[in-house]
Amino acid sequence: MRQKELRIALVCYGGVSLAVYMHGVTKELWKLARASRAYHGGSPVSGGTEAVYLRLLERIEALHGLRLRVLPDILTGASAGGINAVFLAQAIHSGHSLEPLTDLWLERADVDVLLDPDARPWSRISKFWAMPLVYWMLKRPGNVVSDSVAPETRSEVRAKLSRLIRSRWFEPPFSGLGFSRLLREALAAMSRGEAETPLLPPGHPIDLFVTATDFKGHRERLRLNSPVEVEEYEHRLSIGFRAATPSIGGQSLAAPLELVFAARATASFPGAFPALQLAEIDVLAGDEAHGWPSRTAFVERTMPEHSHRGDEDGVSLIDGSVLVNAPFAEAIAAIPQRPAQREVDRRFVYIDPQPDQVGGIDRGDPRPPGFFSVIFGSLSSIPREQPVRDNLEAIERQSRERVRLKQIVDALRPEVEQTVERLFGRTLFFDRPTVGRLTAWRAKAQQAAAEQAGFAFQAYGQVKLTSIVLAIADAVAKATPERDRGWAADVVSALNLHLAVSGLDHIGGPRGGASEASIAFFRNHDLGFRIRRLRLLARRLSEDWDDIDLAAPEARQAARDVVYRALSLYFDRENSQTLGADFPDVAQHALTNPALVLQTIADRRQLPATDLVVDAMLVAGMADLPRELRRRILLTYLGFPFYDTVTLPLLRGEGMSEFDGAKVDRISPDDCSAIRVGGARATLRGSEFYNFGAFFSRAYRENDYLWGRLHGVERLIDLVVSALPAGMELPAAEISTYKFDGFAAVLAEESGRLNADPGLVTGLQREVDERRRVAAAGA
Repeated sequence: MRQKELRIALVCYGGVSLAVYMHGVTKELWKLARASRAYHGGSPVSGGTEAVYLRLLERIEALHGLRLRVLPDILTGASAGGINAVFLAQAIHSGHSLEPLTDLWLERADVDVLLDPDARPWSRISKFWAMPLVYWMLKRPGNVVSDSVAPETRSEVRAKLSRLIRSRWFEPPFSGLGFSRLLREALAAMSRGEAETPLLPPGHPIDLFVTATDFKGHRERLRLNSPVEVEEYEHRLSIGFRAATPSIGGQSLAAPLELVFAARATASFPGAFPALQLAEIDVLAGDEAHGWPSRTAFVERTMPEHSHRGDEDGVSLIDGSVLVNAPFAEAIAAIPQRPAQREVDRRFVYIDPQPDQVGGIDRGDPRPPGFFSVIFGSLSSIPREQPVRDNLEAIERQSRERVRLKQIVDALRPEVEQTVERLFGRTLFFDRPTVGRLTAWRAKAQQAAAEQAGFAFQAYGQVKLTSIVLAIADAVAKATPERDRGWAADVVSALNLHLAVSGLDHIGGPRGGASEASIAFFRNHDLGFRIRRLRLLARRLSEDWDDIDLAAPEARQAARDVVYRALSLYFDRENSQTLGADFPDVAQHALTNPALVLQTIADRRQLPATDLVVDAMLVAGMADLPRELRRRILLTYLGFPFYDTVTLPLLRGEGMSEFDGAKVDRISPDDCSAIRVGGARATLRGSEFYNFGAFFSRAYRENDYLWGRLHGVERLIDLVVSALPAGMELPAAEISTYKFDGFAAVLAEESGRLNADPGLVTGLQREVDERRRVAAAGA
């Protein structure tokens, strides 16, 4: 049975009250992950859309013999989208329900709840002098409410907006401490629920990143030509959490107050909420019996520069969307240390509730933007959109490079295979490898590739050396977060100087190939080479050699399993935890004693010994394979140095990681037409009043949450189906049936809860039934 993992890196960015829609989408992702867990673990599902997703996964296995597992293992977010990322990550890691966040959005995300008690007007005539402004905004012809709010909810919005305008001026109207308490209550409600098994496999890492803006900033050194160094202020701040998935549920991803801190910081919309300072969370800590024992370690990890200077209590954090802080970049950076036990399809999925508007107005509107449109567009929409486009273009550019590289590798294949055949074609016992033979053959192939590369080997070796030095410097920098950014560059210089003195100023040997010093260095530190070699073999086993399946249908899958288990050993060495708890102390001496750093890393990783283990795993795994497949595996494994000498310089030393073949998927109202066409304008209500609409009406929140779930069903089914390999498709009519079954399940589940607008669920049910009838007739 072929196995494949659909790994999802989710990016949730700001959208003010449209975060309620994003929660509906993330709830469906949570349910899809629960269905995947049930599918692989044999546990029952709770019904609803989980049952629909489970049937889809079972159908794929029955039709194509593919066991697909869905793993949302990287969650990033900014602004209110960051809140969704925090709670989804907690639910995935702990096995708790996501329902408390639904209650928070529907019941508490209202301006009357969020308004600071000290800012509330105490009577109808409070701030009577503000009444002309109230009239101008709310009742004059062409006023902001009439222009941007639907008629049936204008009275509710006007009443709440009047109270908001007559609240305190020149200070944020919403309570920061009150907001933090709401978040803490929702997390506490999650923890009180039943804890099921976590949604990721035991030991699999989950990463959570939310962005914030350090309003005052912290100083960072920059290297220039003249002057040599300058200091500038850095305002971007990423608050990250990583944990290995436990085998049992109920364990928090991080200390609850730290999750509250992250959610509160990223969603501190400028002007609406006060900036977050540590003192606010300290108040919450005072309400709890155990306080906040991890406070010092958390501050040192997330704000190392401020912690080092001792000014962390004065740090003021505001909304992450002010600078965006590239949540895609955080997700990409988390990928290199992911383990892999089988074939992986990596997806970057981002939620865009309203791609057709900016600053609260239609992009096609020829009128110049008004006062509020400019303010909200400048604070939220424009800063949020442009970096997303930049990151999408970067991912697309890297993907194109991978496609070109694959073409180069494919073109090289005949010549490389002929070269390896000449090296080993008549080798005795080539079809019966042992650990000793495979180890010797590896060394012979690497030396031959180096010698035959000629003068090009020097360039290849330098690229390898540079990439290894940069990786070591990065490990040192991560172990010493209190150092400024110039520290990593200093470590690179110190390592390069030490290696040059040690004989690595020239990679090549006097008779061609690699020098003895470079061979020893690469043997101890070239982790990337080992990973790239096994990845090429895994790709060949997944994408090529289909003819083997005719005689031995299970052989390629068995070989893939062995390769991915071998890869996991190298991934473990790549993990910084392998270097030991005392490595930060060693890293502090990187400038004065780089030899100690290198020796410590070599001793802890033990790459030569790991190579022998991997050789043994491959030899054992090949023992029962068909002779032809065994031979192809050996030719690819031993021929890799010939590929690497050509392709690595083209990749500028980056190599090929899980990011190979990564795809980007968007979930947006504009992408969903199974129920209603027209995008956000035809479905969402939170987009009214400059994207604050849902904070003024529960009916709006219920509408957007429900559409978020419905759109989540449609796009996630598309996502699952798109993960099927070429030649494995589901009929369009069958896919449509799964979608409409999912829609019906959502409406049935929410019919008793969403009653602010009595016609919402029943009206959508009629639409779904009609669209199902039309779709069935068209099929």
